[in-house]
Amino acid sequence: MASLGYFISVLTLLFFVFVGLMSSSEAAIKKYQFDVTMQSSLDSILFFLQIQVKNVSRLCHAKPIVTVNGRFPGPTIYAREGDRVLVNVTNHAQYNMSIHWHGLKQYRNGWADGPAYITQCPIQTGSSYTYEFNVTGQRGTLWWHAHILWLRATVYGAIVIMPKPGTPFPFPQPAREFEILLGEWWNNDVEQVEKQGNKLGLPPNMSDAHTINGKPGSLFTCFEKHTFAMEVEQGKTYLLRIINAALNDELFFAISGHNLTVVEVDAVYTKPFTTQAILIAPGQTTNVLVQANQVPGRYFMATRTFMDAPIPVDNKTATAIFQYKGIPNTVLPSLPQLPAGNDTGFALSYNKKLRSLNSAQYPANVPLKVDRNLFYTIGLGKNSCPTCVNGTRLLASLNNVSFVMPQTALLQAHYFNIKGVFKTDFPDRPSTPFNYTGAPLTANLGTSRGTRVSKIVFNSTVELVLQDTNLLTVESHPFHLHGYNFFVVGTGIGNFDAAKDPAKYNLVDPIERNTVGVPTGGWTAIRFRADNPGVWFMHCHLELHTGWGLKTAFVVEDGPGQDQSVLPPPKDLPAC
Repeated sequence: MASLGYFISVLTLLFFVFVGLMSSSEAAIKKYQFDVTMQSSLDSILFFLQIQVKNVSRLCHAKPIVTVNGRFPGPTIYAREGDRVLVNVTNHAQYNMSIHWHGLKQYRNGWADGPAYITQCPIQTGSSYTYEFNVTGQRGTLWWHAHILWLRATVYGAIVIMPKPGTPFPFPQPAREFEILLGEWWNNDVEQVEKQGNKLGLPPNMSDAHTINGKPGSLFTCFEKHTFAMEVEQGKTYLLRIINAALNDELFFAISGHNLTVVEVDAVYTKPFTTQAILIAPGQTTNVLVQANQVPGRYFMATRTFMDAPIPVDNKTATAIFQYKGIPNTVLPSLPQLPAGNDTGFALSYNKKLRSLNSAQYPANVPLKVDRNLFYTIGLGKNSCPTCVNGTRLLASLNNVSFVMPQTALLQAHYFNIKGVFKTDFPDRPSTPFNYTGAPLTANLGTSRGTRVSKIVFNSTVELVLQDTNLLTVESHPFHLHGYNFFVVGTGIGNFDAAKDPAKYNLVDPIERNTVGVPTGGWTAIRFRADNPGVWFMHCHLELHTGWGLKTAFVVEDGPGQDQSVLPPPKDLPAC
């Protein structure tokens, strides 16, 4: 019996060794290299992304589009908090390319951030560049996308960051997860659409459809094979990782007959709340739990534009199917009741419900003392253009400055002290105060153009108030800050009142995120600590407005500490 026990022990040991080897083989896909040093040992994931042109058919139209690995949307990058990620991008397309890892903080490592001519020059056709970065202190849903021209119309995908091993979600464990990427589709070549608009001095033609995971759904023609469906089982709970990858539209999203419980935005856990629909701006991500607790059937998931200003938009509804297991495809799905396209009340109420979890494990470290107060007005305008249709060209500005993209990347100019690329004299506030949200103004107040940025002292705390204006028209603007999360401490309709509005700030559990909507005819106040040295882009995430100049950058100075300065650039950094 002793020998039998020994034999069983050996078999048990061999079993666990085999399981360990299997786990190691799975982990080996991540290219682990353990070198025992005084530094932290981080996992490494290696993805090779090839930019390719592929013919894709939607809405009975076929056209070549730029894709990653032949997929639209592109592949999901999976990582775990603490991982090190390497992404080698080889560009075979006719366009120059850069990829932005949206929401990843890239501490001291702006070289991996990706916006063309801000932190790098683009990857030329036939060339490669390896993005290398750590995933530190973040977990949740982010995304990646092209950050040059309008190429992110088709070049985008999800980033899923799991918590560290043994760390559970701060909400019920779902039975399964799904990535839901909302986008836009043009029947014509997107780059030509954008070029034609610029040539005419007018907004380019709006998209022909919205998409869910690259597919418009069955409310459109030629929908066969172009409707995304997810299968669920009665009684189970699912996590949807929702990303708005659309170029120019804020979107509602809902599932017929089912409530959504919001548990995370922009890779930050939230106080859970239940809603029939969510609002999500371009650049934002939202994780929701949904229970398959209705009568088994087929239910539409649907998305449609939110626009509460007098501006034409693509208001067509894209759909996907939430299908219970065992239900035949012949059963007709029901449509959800999405909010009205101009439902300002829903938008304001929804955003007000977003609060940071602010637990012991996930605190909301809101800066209470402010070192630098900034006030940026958002304006549209017209400049003279004799060759354009109306003799004018539309442009956009912050503090009446319309940003001009440089030909040398700002981070390179900053790091190597290259003169003449940019000026650090971006104004902290508009030079001419006026009634920002009063009667519509058709003048542009003498908008200037230039490559002007703000210099920020390392580790200082910044409060930035973004104020919409009625120059030409009021409009909602989603603003994204690279390299940082920030706290949304206040928002309101009308003109910001520096004497009264700060008293209403939420400094306890404001939502923390990387992209925030400035309400139509209103303002939003954000705070952050400038503890990430480098050059960091800040821009409206409506691609139309970014192209018109609604952008700037922060140059955050190096700190005095050994690990408080910008890292040296990689050897394969693309040349301009």
